[in-house]
Amino acid sequence: MRTRMKDIAERLGVSLMTVSKALRGHSDISEATRNRVLACAEELHYRPNWVARSLVLQRTNLIGLVIPDLMNSFFAEVARGVGRVIEAHGYQSVILNSDESPATELNQVQLLLERSVDGLILASSCSTNTADLLAILNRYRCPHVLIDRLPPGAHSHYVGVDDAALGELATTHLIEQGCRRIAHLHGPPTATGAGRLKGFKRALRQAGVEPRPDYILPARHDDVSGYQAMMRLLALRPRPDGVFCYNDPIAAGAMKAIFDSGLDIPADLAIIGAGNVHYSDLLRVPLSTIDQSSTQIGESSASLLFECIQSPEPLPARRIIIEPRLIIRASTQRT
Repeated sequence: MRTRMKDIAERLGVSLMTVSKALRGHSDISEATRNRVLACAEELHYRPNWVARSLVLQRTNLIGLVIPDLMNSFFAEVARGVGRVIEAHGYQSVILNSDESPATELNQVQLLLERSVDGLILASSCSTNTADLLAILNRYRCPHVLIDRLPPGAHSHYVGVDDAALGELATTHLIEQGCRRIAHLHGPPTATGAGRLKGFKRALRQAGVEPRPDYILPARHDDVSGYQAMMRLLALRPRPDGVFCYNDPIAAGAMKAIFDSGLDIPADLAIIGAGNVHYSDLLRVPLSTIDQSSTQIGESSASLLFECIQSPEPLPARRIIIEPRLIIRASTQRT
């Protein structure tokens, strides 16, 4: 049977209240009594009943984290950053993977809120119809922070990178390397994807180059779609001499397509991604990328969430925007 606080109290001949206070580190319990209680709890393999405790304390010490792709190391590093902060506060995270599905995401958010998590961090799939998601977040009044993707119409706390600046930085770097026929493989139809496309076009126009519609292709978010989209670009005449990819997984697939076509990186095509995932410098040709400070996004969002949890009143929505950082590797070094 599960050991109860009552069992510890009976073993030591003290009150249940004394045991409870000792286990919680209450100041009016002597050091000697606290040590006796802790030693007995260890001996009897006592573990707190978190369900009962959460009912008493009106908190679960759980944070929900919903991300679109746990296999993408960018989001894995975000989760690590979140974990570093919340564990220092005595919390744990419940991580759910929406797989870029708005329906799955909505169900997961509903599940976490019904389980009374103390806060929620969400990288939304950001479909064009986000009314249901925003409505449920507002209805439950659970402290939450959006990360990486900001849905249209959301008036929530947000932590992420400046995506237009990211797209402009990546494209400007290709221009500086001598590329003039520059293509873009864009990701899902999210605010993130729209921002990077905007920065891509802005950099080209500032250089006196009009973006070509046939050089802008969708590639979702993974290496398989990156490979397929790159093959379509390679069939164009003239083919591009530089490609900015929405993220590093798409760039990895694009690089494989280039190699399979017998071409050289960066002599024939220069490639740059975004995210600075952990394997980017381990590819056959190390990948230039834009660092989004993924761990910092996780840490900043968790810190902001705890400010919201601890505040007696709702805080005005805050935006923490992180500047992107160019990481130059061999895939773009043409000059």
